[in-house]
Amino acid sequence: MKKIKNVYKKLSALVWKEDELYVAKSIEVEIASQGKTKNEALINLKEALELYFEDEPNINLGASYKNLSLEKVSIQHA
Repeated sequence: MKKIKNVYKKLSALVWKEDELYVAKSIEVEIASQGKTKNEALINLKEALELYFEDEPNINLGASYKNLSLEKVSIQHA
């Protein structure tokens, strides 16, 4: 019988529209998903993250991302 971990973590996600689909990307973990709606993209991301962490030992993401911030960067290109 598989032991089920009852661990809840809150992760941040960026969501944007690309053509006809919404993309949802986790900030803390390099996992992304998509859907026809914003909500569907987030549901799919949640499922992908749960599968990703399914066999992982308990890790403390909070310690690594304590001072996490989202910044805008201006660039120049040709």
